[in-house]
Amino acid sequence: MLTPERDARIAAFLADAGWGAAARGPMGADWSARRYERLRLDGRTRILMDAPGPAAAQVPPFVRICGILRGCGLSAPVTEAGDDTGGLLLLEDLGDDSFARLLERGDDPWPLYTLATDVLVALHRRFDPATAAGLPRYDADLFTRQVMLFADAYLPAATGTAPTAAARGALEAAWRAVLPAAFAVPDSLLLRDYHPGNLMLLPDRPGVRACGLLDVQDAGLGPVAYDLLSLLEDARRDVPAEIAAAMRARYRDAFPEIDADAFAAADAVLGAVRHARILGRVAELAAGRAAPQIDFLPRVWGQLAAKLRHPALAPVAAWMRDTLPADGAVDHILRGTCA
Repeated sequence: MLTPERDARIAAFLADAGWGAAARGPMGADWSARRYERLRLDGRTRILMDAPGPAAAQVPPFVRICGILRGCGLSAPVTEAGDDTGGLLLLEDLGDDSFARLLERGDDPWPLYTLATDVLVALHRRFDPATAAGLPRYDADLFTRQVMLFADAYLPAATGTAPTAAARGALEAAWRAVLPAAFAVPDSLLLRDYHPGNLMLLPDRPGVRACGLLDVQDAGLGPVAYDLLSLLEDARRDVPAEIAAAMRARYRDAFPEIDADAFAAADAVLGAVRHARILGRVAELAAGRAAPQIDFLPRVWGQLAAKLRHPALAPVAAWMRDTLPADGAVDHILRGTCA
């Protein structure tokens, strides 16, 4: 709900930026507190990012990461005006053709996933760590903190009770035991939410610049395997197995110096971490209220279960077998019978 005070601040921001007379149209929101509007003025368009309250802290990193990506020869929105403390940005409009929208209308998925994979290849070849001072490091501590949302939000939804301190500690120890395998591949800029909903097709731009990158404020330094698995094991859609296999092969062919077994283990561990965190996030969003993301649970549990079959995940897999039914209690959560 846009309060009168917030609307007045937005109006003043747009007036200062020369867009006070623009027609404003809502564009919806994402999983965060941010929302977006498309502005139209004299045949031009821009995007307003509105990140109120605590979400305003995401504005400076978003602007910085977009600059790093453009410095790598990739496409990310140019900022025309900003109010960091107010959580407002006036951004270049990258259009409506997200990869997600194109896939949903039936476009050929092969060129889209190929382009998205080539963007990661280009990023991992061009990224200069010297430009990344102060960025978050996706290390074992950060991944462990994030994945423990599974214990704190998903388990209560699945079992009707919070885990005991001993059970929670055992799960954390299991994650810490498997995470070293994630770091047997090189580090680069890790975008974290690299999926078709955050990729925009820009057909007038050449090469990898034809893919616009959004929602990059959580980027940091981390294993190169993470964003590829985020792309190919999407919570929102099934990626055909032949495409996923071909894209993994395409990426590995671009970096033959990376050991194939080490990459596979990193992919498994990072995938398990990501899927478990998403399960926790969905349970958190759905706690006590309707949330459309609840429909993702069967797919994401299946993705997690598949990752747990890799030998590198043995300690976490054992904990899961001892704690949850084989289906992860997904049906129980969907029926809304949890306490």
